[in-house]
Amino acid sequence: MQRISTQQRHPLFDTAATRLIEKTAASSLPPHTLMQRAGLAVARLAQALAPHARTIWIACGPGNNGGDGLEAATHLTGQGRRVVISCASVPDQLPPDARASWEKARSTAGMDWSLLPPEALSPEDLCIDALLGIGVRALKPQATPSSHRDDWMTMCLRHLHQTQAKVLAIDIPSGLDADTGQYAPGFAPDSHTAPPAQRVTPVGERRHTLSLLTLKPGLFTAQGRDAAGTVWWDSLGIHPNTIAEPCAWLATRPQAAPRLHTSHKGSYGDTAVIGGEGLTRRGMGMTGAAWLAASAALHGGSGRVLLSLLDDTPITTGMQPELMLRRFDALELERLNVVCGCGGGEAVRSVLAPVLQRAEQLVLDADALNALSGDAELQGLLVLRSVQGKNTVLTPHPLEAARLLGSDTPHVQADRLKAAQELARKFQCTVVLKGSGTVVASPQGPTFINPTGNGRLATAGTGDVLAGLIGAKLASGLPAADAAVQAVFAHGEAADNWPVGSPLTAGLLAQSLV
Repeated sequence: MQRISTQQRHPLFDTAATRLIEKTAASSLPPHTLMQRAGLAVARLAQALAPHARTIWIACGPGNNGGDGLEAATHLTGQGRRVVISCASVPDQLPPDARASWEKARSTAGMDWSLLPPEALSPEDLCIDALLGIGVRALKPQATPSSHRDDWMTMCLRHLHQTQAKVLAIDIPSGLDADTGQYAPGFAPDSHTAPPAQRVTPVGERRHTLSLLTLKPGLFTAQGRDAAGTVWWDSLGIHPNTIAEPCAWLATRPQAAPRLHTSHKGSYGDTAVIGGEGLTRRGMGMTGAAWLAASAALHGGSGRVLLSLLDDTPITTGMQPELMLRRFDALELERLNVVCGCGGGEAVRSVLAPVLQRAEQLVLDADALNALSGDAELQGLLVLRSVQGKNTVLTPHPLEAARLLGSDTPHVQADRLKAAQELARKFQCTVVLKGSGTVVASPQGPTFINPTGNGRLATAGTGDVLAGLIGAKLASGLPAADAAVQAVFAHGEAADNWPVGSPLTAGLLAQSLV
């Protein structure tokens, strides 16, 4: 068993692959082996997480996830812990392995059985969520509970969401889609749907998830990061990579490349930032976005950074003297790593075609993406870049991704991996779909989910900083996908390492990059 960290790259498997791995592994083992291993793993982690718990409550559902909980209950009771089991199913309704674990638990002396959750659990106590696991996909959406069991499950879920005790979910928090990281309809806790001002405690605090056999992508993107809390993994003695192909990978911290003493500024490339529509066009000054991207490229290690503002009267207040101002027509695009679109407004449309045609390495962000979404000719130029061997990275947030796909934000967020992969194939370039668990997808090669970053990044300008940092990584000579993965990781890690109590602003974030 291991706690998932940013030190190691991990393969992620969707539900279909996980079921194939489980079936293949079980076929070569004695019956009930995998559930016995799972129950033991859960019990061991429960002991470690709550060594002083007076009560361990286990909510067991009608499938094999419930069987894992029943198996764990037997181990914990045998170790002298007070265990309370809530289980609405009768043996005949359970799958064979779960039925065997139910019979074992029933014959174990000292175990309490109760349909109702225990009252007044303390913060030292532990709740184990063994209700659904990856089985939520098999449930039919219900507008209202249709049976006594549905009422009971709703009550258990509400208790798991609201308790002050620690919560350990087996495999995946119940109701969360293991493939997408989104809650199935009716399963989201109130804290996910309440207005931000009413969210008192982050969902992820005091919560843990033990993913069994495989790591699931839904644990690391969309609502999954908050729901899962700290993620642990136990392979149950199986090597999943030998049975199925992962659908994505969890990104890890890259190795730092030392700079040679003999290097010079030309060794680390030139980055040009094009954007920043001024007040003179629409009365909406957005030059700050371009300044932020340029600052990030500078602090991210680019040898030289050129800044081309799409404004006749650029504001230089607070400028960094290391940044070099250039008119757009003075840029040698063929020799530059270009970041285009940050704060570009309507003005970026006038320069986007030559940028697409001439820039060898290109990051398109913000208003450049909006211009692309409504222009078939520009989209054709974008696709042509791949044929010409030119590298391009798109950095949309969900609304920008929806515009590029001709859909809407809920559609994108419903399956972030699929949306990013669809964009990468459509435009034949690397795509960075920003958000909780940022997804980096390429037309060929693996898809990555980024494990770093937090809610501090939810402030204006941090996306511009990311675009500039990707530009710096491209300037260092990295391939587009590697540049994107490394920049996204470093961007999120800077927020994770931010001093507690100190406000994070995009300007300070850019200056903190290394």
